[in-house]
Amino acid sequence: MKTMRSSILCLVVLLFAAPLLRAQDLSKYRHFTLGMSLTKVLERTEQRVADVKVVHGRPALMQELTWWPPTLPGVSYQSDTVEQILFSLYNGELYKISVAYNQTSTAGLTKEDMVKSISAKYGPATYIALAIDFATNDRYDVRQKLVASWEDAQYSFNLVRSSFTDRLGLIIYSKRINEAAELAIVEAVKVEEQEGPQREAERQKKQVDDLEVARQKNRKIFRP
Repeated sequence: MKTMRSSILCLVVLLFAAPLLRAQDLSKYRHFTLGMSLTKVLERTEQRVADVKVVHGRPALMQELTWWPPTLPGVSYQSDTVEQILFSLYNGELYKISVAYNQTSTAGLTKEDMVKSISAKYGPATYIALAIDFATNDRYDVRQKLVASWEDAQYSFNLVRSSFTDRLGLIIYSKRINEAAELAIVEAVKVEEQEGPQREAERQKKQVDDLEVARQKNRKIFRP
């Protein structure tokens, strides 16, 4: 009797756990994982530090790296559908991956086709936008319309469509770090606005000083 109760309990647990077992880790996209270091991102994209753009330096270091997957045969990254990927980093940690598909590879595919394809890897979507729902989610840039999303307590994996080009893409991010990054960006913009006039005055002064140095040098060597 005890063995039967244990078997029934195991069966119930498995039934409830089945959807979770089918779902994949939402922090991963191809060879990249949210939370990985800038060094790892550069290593896997074969990029250099010089390719990294500093968006803001304080109150947190915000960086971006744009990568166009290679199209040569034999490489480890498959670029059959992806045109480019934008990696966003917060204090050297990857917190958001923005994927743009090339239009040729998604031509003719419906929203349902895309959702089905993604669900096969990441499990059932937690939200699918209605055909008549054109409202933009506040979490996304005004240029993006949410098509469907896959979420858990830590990560958000979203299929979006560009409002301008109608191009499909993905936005994948860590909820915790994305929240901190958004606050840091707001603060950085405030600081830049406050310090803007002083920096502009310093820039103009340096320009005048450099011109004067060049003038003094050229006065000595110029020959008509």
